[in-house]
Formats: sequence, C-alpha cells, structure tokens
Amino acid sequence: MTDATHAEAGNRLEHFPVPFFAVVMGLSGLTLALHAAETVTGLHLGASTVVFWVTVAAAVAIAGLYALKALRYPQAVAHEWHHPVRMAFFPAISISMLLLATASYSLSPAVAHGLWLLGMALQGVLTIAVVSGWISARAFQTGHLTPAWFIPAVGNVLVPIVGVPLGYVEISWYFMAVGLLFWILLLTLVMNRLIFHDPMPGKLQPTLVILIAPPAVAFLSWMRLTGEIDAFARLLINMAYLFTLIVAVNLPRIVKLPFALSFWALSFPFAAVTIASFRFAEKTGSGAHEVFGLVTLAVLVVVIAALIVRTLKAIAAGQICVPE
Repeated sequence: MTDATHAEAGNRLEHFPVPFFAVVMGLSGLTLALHAAETVTGLHLGASTVVFWVTVAAAVAIAGLYALKALRYPQAVAHEWHHPVRMAFFPAISISMLLLATASYSLSPAVAHGLWLLGMALQGVLTIAVVSGWISARAFQTGHLTPAWFIPAVGNVLVPIVGVPLGYVEISWYFMAVGLLFWILLLTLVMNRLIFHDPMPGKLQPTLVILIAPPAVAFLSWMRLTGEIDAFARLLINMAYLFTLIVAVNLPRIVKLPFALSFWALSFPFAAVTIASFRFAEKTGSGAHEVFGLVTLAVLVVVIAALIVRTLKAIAAGQICVPE
C-alpha cells in the first residue's frame, strides 16, 4: 500500500460508526424470524442456520473493526459517546450480544449462556450510563431526540427471552421493568417531538421504524416470563401492529430518501413484529397471525437484501465511514 492508501484506510477506520452494530441486530433478527417461521410452519429448510453463520461473521467483523478503532482512535469513540444522537446506539453492542445469544441457544446453550451473561451485564452498565448522560448537566435540544433513543429500552426487554430458560428469572424481571418504564417515558417524549416540532433530518427518518420494536419485543419477553398470552400480552402485540401500520403508511416516503447507515433501523423492528406474530400463532393456533408473520417475513427479507446491496454500494463509493 502507498502512504496515501494507508492514510485513507486509517481515516475510514477513525470514522467507523457505532450504528454499524444495527447491521448485526438486523441480521440476528432475520435469523430468529426465519427460525420462528420454520417452527410454526414445520418447514425446516436450514435457512435460519445459514443466516445465523452469516450474522456471526458480520458480528465478528464489525466488532473487530470497532475494537480496532477504539484502540487506535479512542478520541473518536469518545466523540461518538458525547454525540447527542449516536450515544443511543452504543447499547446496540450489548443488544447484538443478546440477540446472538438468543439465536445460538438452540445450537449451543453453553455458548448462548456466555453471550447472554456478557450482553446482560453490558446492557445494564450502558443503560445506567446512557440515562445518566441524558439527565446530566448537558443541554439536549428537541432536535436531538429521535426514535433511536428507544434502543437502550429495547435492549432491556430482550434480556428475559434467554434469561428465563437459563434460570435467571428475577434478573429478567428487573430488566423487563426497566425496559417498560423507559419505553413509556420515551414514547411520550418522542411522540411530542414528532408531532409538535420540526421533522427529523432525512437520514434520521428511517429511525421512525424503531417505534415497532419495543412492544413487539416486550410481547415476546412477557410470554417468556408468564408462560401465557394474557390480556397484557395482547395489548403489547396490538400496539406493535399499530406502529407497523403507521410505519407502512410512511415507508414509501422513507425508502426514497438518500441512503444512510440509519436505514438499517428498518430491519430489526420488522423482524421483531414478525417473530411476535409467529409466536402468537404458535401459541393460539391463529391462522391470521401466521399469515401476517409470513407477509412481514417476506418484507423483511426484501428489506435486508436491499440494505446489504445499498450498504456495499455506499462503502464502494466512499459514502460511509466519512466525517459528518
């Protein structure tokens, strides 16, 4: 390599953003959605296993690059931590670990156990750190608030999905309580921001889809904690359906916007509502929920395929990992 090439590679690494972990979240969600579809339909074609290993490879690559960035450019990581929008993406690291633990549980409970312990501990630390950052002496503006602020809350309600079968019931209830609390608080703030203030910038518009994830994931965790579909579980899944319909109305406008890494926010929420639909169908025998799950799974596959293609094109064109 020439000195110029080395300099360009270093510059790209310095600006390798923490939102890249949303890629791992999306691919993990696709893995789990395919597995849920295989379970409810009885068609075990191995697609979920293939996507799982692709997800593992992507997770290793992204985690390795971000760790290298932290070693070489710690000031760049500190800058992201103090960024009013990107700060909320740091729990995507622990969420990715929790999702990988969930996806690997059927293949290797021991591996899932280790990943879950690490992800749970990191999620707990990051939740306290992020919330402390929000209520510190820093002055946040209304424009800094986006649905991406839900990410720390979503991470908390993921904990029971594997925590309960591993035997960590009480700690799972703690994370569920924290997640539901901050989901309710942030939902109020985010809706106020979306309704009464200026529209979000174009590259943040895709984060609107994150509205779907908290109730969908909370439904899955509530089922795990209680073992049944009760009235509260029905409320949660129907809230997820409401936000899915709202997003569906706005999606044609969103997909026309110039591509940015934030478009990966489209992936995991669709996966979450897909999995929730399949779990409801599995538990109740509802054909309507199974059909809805199959429809959203098809949308999810198309969305992730398009995201992969557009991400690779953006990387090749030098439009990602550049200064803001």
